[in-house]
Amino acid sequence: MVEKDFKYLVRIANTDLDGNKPLNHALRKIKGINFMLANAICIIAGIDKFQKAGSLSDNDIKKIDNIVKNLSKQSIPSWLFNRKNDSETGKDMHLIGADLDFRKQNDVQMMKKIKSYKGVRHMFGLPARGQRTRSNFRKKKGKVMGVQKKKGIRSGRP
Repeated sequence: MVEKDFKYLVRIANTDLDGNKPLNHALRKIKGINFMLANAICIIAGIDKFQKAGSLSDNDIKKIDNIVKNLSKQSIPSWLFNRKNDSETGKDMHLIGADLDFRKQNDVQMMKKIKSYKGVRHMFGLPARGQRTRSNFRKKKGKVMGVQKKKGIRSGRP
């Protein structure tokens, strides 16, 4: 039993969402929206989060799209945002999709430019968050390095 106006693809925030999934699971496919934020969006829109995304009316889709694009203007706590106290504007904002990728890339470029510790680690392709490098991170730009043994030291019998 399929409804007449059931949509198998729903377009929200320039992303095609699966219409067969519940709304809160479908919203998580938008880059930058996690489980908690998807639930908050459903509550603000006043739509059941377990309703199939394909059974939403056009007005509901527009309503959710406006909420997703203007999250900083909604009554969502700032700890849910992915860009708190932005370095350029000083405001709390939430970025989604290509904007998120662009800002992340700009942040890494800025760290490289000012030669901060994390920027230098990014330059050399090393982990930037304190992980150990003895057994992991042996791949350099697609090539496997493997274990490098010291020359001149022989183990075993002479």
